[in-house]
Amino acid sequence: VMVATSGARLLRDDAIATLKKRLFPLAVLVTPNLPEAAILAQMSVEGEADLVKAAEIISNRYGCAVLCKGGHQLNGANDLLYWNHRYRWFKGERINNPNTHGTGCTLSSAIAAGLAKGMGLEEAIQAAKEYVSGALRAMLDLGKGSGPLDHTWNLFGKK
Repeated sequence: VMVATSGARLLRDDAIATLKKRLFPLAVLVTPNLPEAAILAQMSVEGEADLVKAAEIISNRYGCAVLCKGGHQLNGANDLLYWNHRYRWFKGERINNPNTHGTGCTLSSAIAAGLAKGMGLEEAIQAAKEYVSGALRAMLDLGKGSGPLDHTWNLFGKK
């Protein structure tokens, strides 16, 4: 995580430069949120067309697929995949849950798990979005402030 969805920078510029130079060229997929996509593409992202352009720039620059998360700030709970010179929106359900801490990291981890299980990229993304939606729908409420989503909501195959 380079930049929190709130806009708070979590990495120094030299650390971001290292990510861009050494890690991103090795990646199959990067999953920036909207503020990160704007930084990586070196442009402002104000709407869907801007997000498509930013994802294209990032993909071309680093040679990997890009899933721009946080489309909820533009168009509901939709995320944008840019891969192989094409894009696809993954529609998501907007769930009114204040406990969303770690949602983006959970999505990225669930995609990685799907890929490790042999799923194709788009299948892994769709399954990950469904997992995160279920975890949010479970309405786990721990402590005070923005807590985590319920990672165990489907532990025993319940739906």
